[in-house]
Amino acid sequence: MTRLDWYIIRKFLGTFFFSLVLILSIAIVFDITEKMDDFFESQIPLREIIFDYYLNFIPYYMNMFSSLFIFISVIFFTSKLAGNSEIIAMHAAGMSYRRLMRPYFISATLLFLLSFWLGGYIIPHASGKMLAFTDKYVEHFSPINARNVQAEVTPGTILYIETLQQQSGTGYRASLEHFEGKSLVSRTTCDRIIYDSCYRWHMETCVMRSFEGLRETLVEYPRIDTTLMIEPGDLFITSELAQQMTNPELREYMDKQQARGTGNIQAFETEYHKRWASPLGAFIMTLLGVTMSSRKVRGGMGKNLGIGLVLTALYILFSTVSTTFSVSGVMSPFMSAWIPNFVFLAISIPLYWQASKY
Repeated sequence: MTRLDWYIIRKFLGTFFFSLVLILSIAIVFDITEKMDDFFESQIPLREIIFDYYLNFIPYYMNMFSSLFIFISVIFFTSKLAGNSEIIAMHAAGMSYRRLMRPYFISATLLFLLSFWLGGYIIPHASGKMLAFTDKYVEHFSPINARNVQAEVTPGTILYIETLQQQSGTGYRASLEHFEGKSLVSRTTCDRIIYDSCYRWHMETCVMRSFEGLRETLVEYPRIDTTLMIEPGDLFITSELAQQMTNPELREYMDKQQARGTGNIQAFETEYHKRWASPLGAFIMTLLGVTMSSRKVRGGMGKNLGIGLVLTALYILFSTVSTTFSVSGVMSPFMSAWIPNFVFLAISIPLYWQASKY
């Protein structure tokens, strides 16, 4: 590490955090303007607005767009270095293009570690508070009822409920099927199923059918008490829930739901892959930003910033469209999270080889 390395690292990180503060300040102003009527109509205390919403709003959006902030920051201060002929002086002193990239990637590594730590372990708790505030005062998105839910509660035991109420834990027209291998052993249907506590469920007005080969036995019961290793909350799956889980919690939840045969967990898988793809995007955006702006060109910083803003808009477009495709089942969660990085890496590598020749 030389004095020049520290100089570039300070420029990189200083510009990054300055642009972060500037853009987030603008975002907060727009958000306040948009939600002002909701705040006044609900008569929300100022303390809740500041500490429950905006104090959690800042880290959430900071981490979400960290790769884009890195890209703009690199273009801004590298264009300035090139415009002042500082990069030309570095090459004249014998510094190769590859050696020039070292302080950039050291800075990108620090930001990668910060983004991964925040996104995987800190921000999920902040997101929970922010989403709870939004659900309570601004836009109610928590489901009240669920329809046609099905889950494998234990190996070979399938629970189906046509309609389930979250608040009361009461379901209507349910069935409980037991399999041995691929053979159906018994099937119990009921008009109503009620969750008690500690995984205890009450089934009312039941009909149990038992199967032994071609022989069927039918028995009616007014009530059956049973233990099922599932709670009503496990059957209410919303995409907002993924944002509130840490990485270990998210991985455990996906494994549990996949074991139960739950099919609509694409949003959780996409969120998990994004928590790796987004921080690693710091390296790709750094590489692309340096190769685009390290040469002194006619038009200077303004031209580079203009191209950078266009590419930033394309990156956001790719991320949004691919996420939509993932939720709808058209694209796998892995591809939806990683395809923006793959596309921009494919753009960056030829530009890097071209720039390194000068």
